[in-house]
Amino acid sequence: MCRREVWLIRRAGSLDRLARHTESLPDPGPDEVRVAIEAIGINFADLFACLGLYSATPAGAFVPGLECAGVVEATGSGEPRRRGIAPGDRVIGLTRFGAYATAVNLDVRYLFPVPPGWSAVEAAAFPVQALTAWYGLIELGGLAPGDALLVHSAAGGVGLNALRIADATGAQVIATVGRPAKRDFLVERCGLAPAQVIVRDRRGFGTQLDDALAALDVDGLDVVLDAIAGPFFRPAYKRMRPEGRLVLYGAADLMPKRARPDYLRLALKYLGRPRLDPLRMIAENKSVMAFNLIWLWDRVDRLTRAYEGLSRMTQRPPFVGRRFRFAEAPAALRYLQSGESIGKVVLEV
Repeated sequence: MCRREVWLIRRAGSLDRLARHTESLPDPGPDEVRVAIEAIGINFADLFACLGLYSATPAGAFVPGLECAGVVEATGSGEPRRRGIAPGDRVIGLTRFGAYATAVNLDVRYLFPVPPGWSAVEAAAFPVQALTAWYGLIELGGLAPGDALLVHSAAGGVGLNALRIADATGAQVIATVGRPAKRDFLVERCGLAPAQVIVRDRRGFGTQLDDALAALDVDGLDVVLDAIAGPFFRPAYKRMRPEGRLVLYGAADLMPKRARPDYLRLALKYLGRPRLDPLRMIAENKSVMAFNLIWLWDRVDRLTRAYEGLSRMTQRPPFVGRRFRFAEAPAALRYLQSGESIGKVVLEV
């Protein structure tokens, strides 16, 4: 048994309820290892869970966090020894919540080695957002060479991974961002042409898409990776070619701007959410698919296969835009909520 610190939220619904606690962590059980955490990846799922707006939010008190990186401190019996996992090994860990901690016990099936040359911060920044991009584009979107791909929030963690996957696949990309500084980042750091990057305008987004498609000399979209929905859903769907696939994995347009949700505003936005006629979709030969990555945590064999496929395609470390100390977890979440972040946000323990 050891002592650890965690960020605990007693009841979802407000970021102000997130508080730091010290508690005991039991010895790792059979098939588990104890990981001394060095870095923790911050995700929108953490933020939505704390606000009570995430479908997979645990009931009652919980520790947020889906991913971490650190060093194995102790091993339980059984599977860790069969797999040759030993104290001192550097690992990436996936958790179904619980990563905002200084130490955690993890089932060895959810551990992966830190790639050579990667820091703990880079390792913690990798799995969740990279798997999201992989699953959305490859498993569901069927992205193929020459496809015209629209990536929303392309300067974020998922977006940057999607751009890498698109480059490896040979797809043509249109990227959208919310701020001019993010457009400049994609042009300067990722090598996109200015005509490929849209700073979204809620009222004129359709015209912006038409201009970007004309610049690429394509007549429509084949795949859309969408974490925003709201007023940007319909214009993208309308411009999909026959056999087009729109893959939805979030609804950032519903993101509250404060520590707790404004439920009246949310209700109005929810009532105005995009709606489609399935019979018309048949005639148009278009598809909409939606997913929540966390369902893969219950299908560890598929999760492992996805991670292995992703690792073969994406071997450079991810871009980490901002680091916060472990003591600054609430500030890190508020920074992500602000919409200012570029790349991944990480907590350092």
